[in-house]
Amino acid sequence: MLGLTAASPIEARHALTRALVTRAQNGDAAAFGELIEDHYDLIHRTAWKWCGNRADAEDVAQDVCIKLGAALAGFDHRSAFSSWVYRITLNAVRDMQRAGKRRGQYADAYAEVTPDEQPPEQEAAATSRQLWAAVRELPDKQRNAVLLVYAEELSHAAAAEIMGIKEATVSFHVHEARKTLRGLL
Repeated sequence: MLGLTAASPIEARHALTRALVTRAQNGDAAAFGELIEDHYDLIHRTAWKWCGNRADAEDVAQDVCIKLGAALAGFDHRSAFSSWVYRITLNAVRDMQRAGKRRGQYADAYAEVTPDEQPPEQEAAATSRQLWAAVRELPDKQRNAVLLVYAEELSHAAAAEIMGIKEATVSFHVHEARKTLRGLL
């Protein structure tokens, strides 16, 4: 043996994504299409959890795909591509929410998910819908921390990377969110 070890499936996936990003940054449209295809479910699922309904999630997902095309040249590989995509998705959700508020459409317009709009991968109980609706009412940093840690099942470290803050700060936001949710529910 020469001391070589096989790459783990996760390492292999990261290497493939890195190669696709590099090719797409060099103008390879097929590579960009493959990146979008590989990450669309992540984008849509994240938007759904933040927005609470299918129509807004689809609008955000489309917006993110367009933004990725324009922003890809600036991706510098310092973070995982999926973390970078999360940040762009979160920013797109915030942009949509700000635009909605300017038009007088507040959060409660999308906080309720009707039964026919349930995510296909799960049939959430009414209490679960109420919980996530309450989470959407939290202040931005608390909401983002809770959704990344509990909805996306990311570690506090991964959530910190996406949010651009320290891991301890994510823990603080999650703790504060729990206290706030106890009061809301």
